[in-house]
Amino acid sequence: MFQSLLNLFFPEVCLGCSRLLLSNEIVICTRCRHEIPQTLHYLNPNNEAFRKFYGKIAVEHVSAFAYFQKKGLLQPIIHALKYQEMEVVGTLFGHWYAPDLKKLEVLKDLDLIVPVPLHPKKLRERGYNQVSSFGRSLSEELQIELNESLLIRTVYSKTQTKKNLLSRTEVQNKNIFDVSETNSYQGKHILLIDDVLTTGSTLEACCRALLKIPGVKISIVCIAMTQ
Repeated sequence: MFQSLLNLFFPEVCLGCSRLLLSNEIVICTRCRHEIPQTLHYLNPNNEAFRKFYGKIAVEHVSAFAYFQKKGLLQPIIHALKYQEMEVVGTLFGHWYAPDLKKLEVLKDLDLIVPVPLHPKKLRERGYNQVSSFGRSLSEELQIELNESLLIRTVYSKTQTKKNLLSRTEVQNKNIFDVSETNSYQGKHILLIDDVLTTGSTLEACCRALLKIPGVKISIVCIAMTQ
């Protein structure tokens, strides 16, 4: 009853198009859901996301679910996930992408899912890691452990509000990540996850930290990548 009254005075609208949501829709309307520009990376092992890391870092698989375009459909949706506490967005994308990932033989031996971490100070300021909900839904669908403590960010960088959404996701210093331990994860296959793949510098820095673990294999999955 309370929720019905709340929706009457403050109706929920789609993050993509701002149309009123129907009772069976969550955050993103059905029309926008079907208009999200999917990459179909999972169908091509040598896709454009994988090639971003070729010759730089050894990875088993790289893919993103959708394309992120400036002023495109995904921009307000990803912004809501990152800065407006709309963690349900990450949950939805995890559930949407998991069926495709289940088809990949290269991911059959995954051992754990590791999100790109925030610095502890940034985590306190924001209150949540925007990648965590994506990781939780992938963990649930793929039946693989989510580990949010293995990879740590050692350097704090203040949010630069004058920069655009994408530039704030990348790093220049390749040594700002580390691992909390190495012994328990030797030889494991880790799925590293993030929200938006742009230049790949953040993920490359994360991979270099994870490669301190002997025999580790790394795959990467993101919600979106720039086009």
